[in-house]
Amino acid sequence: MKRQFLSDNRHRLQLLRDLEPPSLNGIDYLEVVSLDQRKLRVVFVNPLAGITVAHCRIEGGVRITPVRVESLSITGNQLDMTVDQAGDFSWYRFVLINPSAPEDPPPGFDPCLSSIRFSFKAQCPSEFDCAEEQLCPPQVPAEPLLDYLAKDYASFRRLMLDRMGQLIPGFHERNPADFSVALVEMLAHIGDQLSYYQDAVATEAYLGTARRRVSLRRHARLLDYPIHDGCNSRVFVSLSVTAQADGQALAAGTRLLTRTAMPGVVLTESEFNALPDGATQVFETMHPLPLQSAHNRIDIHHWGEPDFCLGKGAQEAALIDDPPLSLQAGMLLILEEVLSPVTGRAPDADRSHRHAVRLIEVKPGYDALTDTPLQLIRWHAEDALPFPLCISTRIQRSGVSETFRVARACANVVLADHGLTRDDESLLPDAVPTAGHYRPRLREPGIVYAQPYEPDPTRSASGTLHQDPRQARPSGMLLREDDPGQYGDQPKAGASHWLPRRDLLGSDRFAQAFVVETEADGLAHLRFGDNRFGMQPQPHTRLLASYRQGGGSVGNVGAESITQVVCTDPLVKDFIETLRNPLPARGGAEPESVDAIKLFAPQAFRTQERAVTEADYARVAERHAQVQRAAARLRWTGSWYTLFISLDRKGGKPLDAPFREEMLRHLERYRLAGYDLDLSEPIYAPLDIQLDVCVVPGHFAATVKLGLLKRLGSGEDGLGRPGFFHPDHFSFGQGLALSALMEAAHSVTGVASLQVKVFQRWGKTPDQEIAQGLISAAPLEVLRLDNDPNFPENGRLLLTMQGGL
Repeated sequence: MKRQFLSDNRHRLQLLRDLEPPSLNGIDYLEVVSLDQRKLRVVFVNPLAGITVAHCRIEGGVRITPVRVESLSITGNQLDMTVDQAGDFSWYRFVLINPSAPEDPPPGFDPCLSSIRFSFKAQCPSEFDCAEEQLCPPQVPAEPLLDYLAKDYASFRRLMLDRMGQLIPGFHERNPADFSVALVEMLAHIGDQLSYYQDAVATEAYLGTARRRVSLRRHARLLDYPIHDGCNSRVFVSLSVTAQADGQALAAGTRLLTRTAMPGVVLTESEFNALPDGATQVFETMHPLPLQSAHNRIDIHHWGEPDFCLGKGAQEAALIDDPPLSLQAGMLLILEEVLSPVTGRAPDADRSHRHAVRLIEVKPGYDALTDTPLQLIRWHAEDALPFPLCISTRIQRSGVSETFRVARACANVVLADHGLTRDDESLLPDAVPTAGHYRPRLREPGIVYAQPYEPDPTRSASGTLHQDPRQARPSGMLLREDDPGQYGDQPKAGASHWLPRRDLLGSDRFAQAFVVETEADGLAHLRFGDNRFGMQPQPHTRLLASYRQGGGSVGNVGAESITQVVCTDPLVKDFIETLRNPLPARGGAEPESVDAIKLFAPQAFRTQERAVTEADYARVAERHAQVQRAAARLRWTGSWYTLFISLDRKGGKPLDAPFREEMLRHLERYRLAGYDLDLSEPIYAPLDIQLDVCVVPGHFAATVKLGLLKRLGSGEDGLGRPGFFHPDHFSFGQGLALSALMEAAHSVTGVASLQVKVFQRWGKTPDQEIAQGLISAAPLEVLRLDNDPNFPENGRLLLTMQGGL
């Protein structure tokens, strides 16, 4: 029986059939009509003419590529083709192109219906259902609310009993002799002992006697351990403006506020100053934002499909260019679900289905079938959708099916970070003494630490939010000398700035630098140089400090918390309608705790920063985030020594050129002079395994076999878990125990028993592996079983099913 490969856009295909007059044409379905798989038949909606071999292209393939069209014939709306060779087991795509513009379809053809996916193996016998399996990503359960600061017996006991009360319906504390309560108390006792052991080790460490945070900071610095003083949070804020604001810009440094008791969206300076301290959280924009009223709410095109979704991992979409949009590469965009795809109501919308992206390409488009002007956008790969986003859906209401747009985009988006700027405040004490050290402090506690921000239109939106607290510095902080000739605190014109540094050990005697040292109560003290490492301020001078106040985890406000702005620009303030943060702020972190400093600082100097032996190079290579395991061998190559490093990359990815360059840069700082480096792939050892499976009566044999192929496969098993032969499960020198394979196979529902027929390396003579129950691997070998019919030499798994239905 011939299998028809239907178009993926069935609803659009129906719109094309109903088009009067039939001004456009498109592909209806494709058939593989010959046993040798070289003759294909493509059926179109309307009769066609003028199509030649130059208009036809076949893309795709893994083992067999390229596949070319040798000849074709047209009969009505049928296009019969003969190709030069049959394809492999992978998916191919037949595409109609315009020879003068290969990226476009021929004139008169719908762009969405000018290509179709098919397989040359349509007529091959298969015991599985031919329908494609629609895999939906599993729902990730929410993280439990646990108190990770529990440190003693009572808190551990209370934590576990509270958690059991949440998980077990009707559970409550009963008699202490009850088994569950006794078990909890035993575990709490063990946890208390472990906690006490950790505290005892930290107390006996080198920093065990230190109590003040400043002392801990200095001791840790001697051990080459830079502690962090927290970090502020960042958030994306979306504005809705009227048409009068088009072409204007919201200035950088504009203050944004969480909800206050003041009415209105825009506040004046006097209203802001009247707010009580601590009543609201203040954010400030980090870059200017060009405003455009058309960007308030942007509809996403659904291409005529009533049930249209952007899949997980999507990196492009089509926006309706009506009213005209002014999108550009580098802009921030937020995609959000505004109505529930189930009920069609706004209160039921999933707030977790909101995502910020950075545009990297914007080009005009047009849907001729629906007469819709479009803006075709593509965003950064790191901003790929982490969830499927429904754009339109059909909902039954009173027996009538209605189509709703359930998602939209907004582009008046600005990046803001937590903190309030304070300019030119005097220090305490405010004058430099004539003798002794000058150790002043700031008037207000809780200064903002943030990683320096550099506007980069090529950086992803997620990367823009990410901050490393250890790279954070006092945000916007500087000191300027006071002008004694003016009343009040006024900085001297033309005076050079004093800037903060992590330490003064690398500063010369002319450097106008200082160190900020924060105590546990949040008060910030300033330490200047001694005219050897950093300059010392001149006696009797007054220094004025500019800094930002805020930061910490308190800035991690929830979504829809930021609703007001302090704006004095007359061209903007009267035209702001609404202000909101669709996504929560994130990145705010508290200063590193005293316990953490005592625990980690003594170990900092033990980190080896050079590589000498083979094991050193292997361990240094494994510090890279993408390397699972590494093995190194030192060899004399005739003129010098060369370190040959074999890398097992996570996910089984190849060592492509960009990764090799990145890895060589990573290893360069550890390499000994006179030694060369050479990177290589692991030596893969493919496996050949054949199992006879007895199926439990009442179970479908095909279903059990499919479950076994997933559980023992090299990908995911459909529940988000890696299969048994996933590349990350095997590394250098790691053998395969037959018992582990049997255990994994027996975990599949419906398997009654197993019998091993073949258990050996691919293409090798058996060496008593079944009798020994082990396939061993050499130190530089990695076992592999891809079970890919296109590449059987990468490992094969054969299953023979017996019994069942």
